[in-house]
Amino acid sequence: MAKRYEKIADALREEIRSGSPAPGERLAAETALAEKYKVSPPTMRQALGVLQAEGLVERIHGRGTFVRKERTRNLRTNERHQWEKDRARHPEEKRAETGATEHDTGLTVSDLVFEAEYTETEADAELAGVFGVEVGTRLLERRYRTRHRSEDAPFSLISSYLVHEVVAENPELLDSGKEPWPGGTQNQLYTIGIELGAVEERVTARPPTVEEAEELNITPGVAVLVLKKLSRSTDGNVVEYSRVVLPGDRTELMFTTPLRKW
Repeated sequence: MAKRYEKIADALREEIRSGSPAPGERLAAETALAEKYKVSPPTMRQALGVLQAEGLVERIHGRGTFVRKERTRNLRTNERHQWEKDRARHPEEKRAETGATEHDTGLTVSDLVFEAEYTETEADAELAGVFGVEVGTRLLERRYRTRHRSEDAPFSLISSYLVHEVVAENPELLDSGKEPWPGGTQNQLYTIGIELGAVEERVTARPPTVEEAEELNITPGVAVLVLKKLSRSTDGNVVEYSRVVLPGDRTELMFTTPLRKW
């Protein structure tokens, strides 16, 4: 038998799905809702907690509980890498027209706010193993955050690593001021004579850290997808490694595998 707070959550869920209250609209205060449903404030809080865990509402400290607006969805397919490679040798004007985020979200360049931060770091045991270098080898770490202009959270948290000595052949690749780079990483590597031959991606799911949940603005109960990407040159060497943290409530991964005919 459903508990009282579950029945209230069911009723509120139906109201929200019917469009009243609308996305972005504030719900009545907890005390007013408790009086309406003839329950105690703690029971009402439980009901709202269920809807918050489902991503239907969000609580903003000092302001109240609001119906959550639909966030921009991110559809990441495995054909994006060939799409990026096909563009890598295009003229800069052509490359600047769109990028990987626009490809995944259907947005335009003018819709987006992009941030990039470059730092030098040393390879720990994991990164040394990835690149096949000694622990302590100098690396370039790049942090990327891209969001819709009307939203306050990025689509993902990206940390990308390159061997510093390799990319230093083109000093512009060490300058975050050149971002967003038209054509992305594949064009950057092309400027130093590197062509990608394969991209390997591994995806796992886990609860977010406190910092990830705050930066991605995800509600309790929502998992993150962690994508680890190895980009290999045509000779098989790993030339770039990325860790991408994606919010599970607005990310879809789609894989299409062509099959050889018998």
